[in-house]
Amino acid sequence: MEAKLQGPIDLAGFRDEATHLLARQVRPEEVVWSLHPVAGDQYLQPALASASRPRNVARAATAIVPASFLRLSEFVVLHQDPERFALLYRLLWRLVHEPGLRNDAADPDMLHAQHMAHAVRRDVHKMKSNLRFIALAPDEQGECLQVAWYEPTHHVVETVAPWYAKRSVAAHWAIFTPERSVRCDAGQLIYAPGIPAARAPGEMAPDALWQDWFDTLFRPQQVVPASGA
Repeated sequence: MEAKLQGPIDLAGFRDEATHLLARQVRPEEVVWSLHPVAGDQYLQPALASASRPRNVARAATAIVPASFLRLSEFVVLHQDPERFALLYRLLWRLVHEPGLRNDAADPDMLHAQHMAHAVRRDVHKMKSNLRFIALAPDEQGECLQVAWYEPTHHVVETVAPWYAKRSVAAHWAIFTPERSVRCDAGQLIYAPGIPAARAPGEMAPDALWQDWFDTLFRPQQVVPASGA
């Protein structure tokens, strides 16, 4: 059975699909998880990753799932492992059918998920610590755009960008990664496609190259404002 998600970090969609699969008693080995971005929404917004329970599902349906698993899943879905959703559903199935699992710290599946979450947390920390912005020359309005290139290991851009938006003193900045890019315009986050690593500007790249990438990626018809930014 195919379970469709709208993007690589569609945690709310996963919870929705998983709850319905559980209700139908569909075993983990019978499910194939696949990504099917909705037309015009290929840059799924990170707000979906913060949902506390599935859409249109009664609270009683998720009451048996420990809060620790819900917190764990928020990090695991950001891992680059293509089998992360299968792992999470297998754990969810087992938590429902094997209540003692929540207390088994040595279980292989649980350990695997914990290691994945730890790797994501470490990647978030590294991006926050190592990202370096370059200030471009002011434009005709005197505004200075700050840009940065970074290659994270996991899908952490949507986690790091809001952190920078709250702490950056610059009103206008953009971060480019291979998977996707994000700009901040006076506190509002806007996402766009990424830049292939082979074509990424270097630290000594001229301002014009950075500006060309910015203008190309952040065309109004391409970008999707981040909800709640």
